[in-house]
Amino acid sequence: MSALAQRFQAVRARSEALCAPLEIEDYCIQAMENASPPKWHLAHVTWFFEAFVLAPFAPGYRVFQKEFAHLFNSYYETAGTFFPRPQRGLLSRPTVKEIYRYRQHVDGALLDLLANPPQQHAADILQRVRLGIEHEIQHQELLLMDTLSNFSANPLLPAYHTPDLPAASSQPPLDWQTFSGGLIEIGHEGAEFAYDNERPRHKVWLNDFRLATRLTSNAEYLAFIEDDGYHRADLWLSDGWHTVQTQHWQAPLYWFKQGSDRMHFDLTGAHPLREDEPVSHLSYYEADAYARWAGKRLPTEAEWEHAAHAQALSGNFLDSGLYVPQPAPQPGLCQLYGELWQWTQSAYLPYPGFRPLPGTLGEYNGKFMCDQMVLRGGCCVTARDHLRASYRNFFRAADRWMFSGLRLAKDI
Repeated sequence: MSALAQRFQAVRARSEALCAPLEIEDYCIQAMENASPPKWHLAHVTWFFEAFVLAPFAPGYRVFQKEFAHLFNSYYETAGTFFPRPQRGLLSRPTVKEIYRYRQHVDGALLDLLANPPQQHAADILQRVRLGIEHEIQHQELLLMDTLSNFSANPLLPAYHTPDLPAASSQPPLDWQTFSGGLIEIGHEGAEFAYDNERPRHKVWLNDFRLATRLTSNAEYLAFIEDDGYHRADLWLSDGWHTVQTQHWQAPLYWFKQGSDRMHFDLTGAHPLREDEPVSHLSYYEADAYARWAGKRLPTEAEWEHAAHAQALSGNFLDSGLYVPQPAPQPGLCQLYGELWQWTQSAYLPYPGFRPLPGTLGEYNGKFMCDQMVLRGGCCVTARDHLRASYRNFFRAADRWMFSGLRLAKDI
């Protein structure tokens, strides 16, 4: 298990490196109920290893502090009680320093366990540590999403970091790539790690279709806004139109005006809208309305996976250190991976024959298969080695604080 121990250490170190730009005050704030403070993320992923690996399998393991099970359980009903999510920002204690001590305590115990696992439980330990590592990578993305949300609530609009972004280049024109349909297979197969919601692999019928060769840009979305896209009920789903009206949406999240100038806020701070960048932080409702305005549609998740499975897993990921989406690099089919999660028109539902993991870990994905839509492809704050063509992300249709964008599709 030495390779697994090394990956565990690398992922744990990256979580802490992502917090390095934060000041101590930044660790505790929560600007909206869907977000969580950075301190909570660091503690929750640690509790996951403690609750699901160390407590059941490490002989003589000493729980760091029993009250943490209530504070840092997220939603696992069968694991015990949990502190209300909208109130996580009220927790000034435990301190940040104590959370880092908690991480060290758990890290040491887990590395000891991996060095000498009880043989009768070795397979379960391996499975759960692998899941815990991927779970922490998910929370690294959430940590950056939530930090952006937290910083956006501050009138100072602070920057999380100021990287040297690539020099601006002209956006290739949007084109279309044709894909043949037929009886195809989607879903994960093989022994490599995948979440339970990616299985089982199964057959799906597709008609021939076309995909846009790149993501929709800020300039293209701006044309929708300037054509009164947010004021035309005929473009919106009923719930989407209600949301636009009640939330007073006029543009994507983190767009704002400074005089007559269009501005955008991201992890690099506030700046004039970069028109060639992919439009980001869209809800499903906005992506769907734009597609309808453009006379196109969103792809299904099966179409997206069919197009992506033969493509190299390349793009702008967390690994690049930019944490902002970049314009399409060249003509032709690109940006399938990285940059922005791509909304599909598919509801998040179980695949035929789906079986959740046994026990409490069965709550990880399965119980959310209602009222959510599927996104594919990863984004600029997703780790490259976390992704694969079968990966299914999911959010509610009105959510838009994640790094989400859109790719158009059309029938033939």
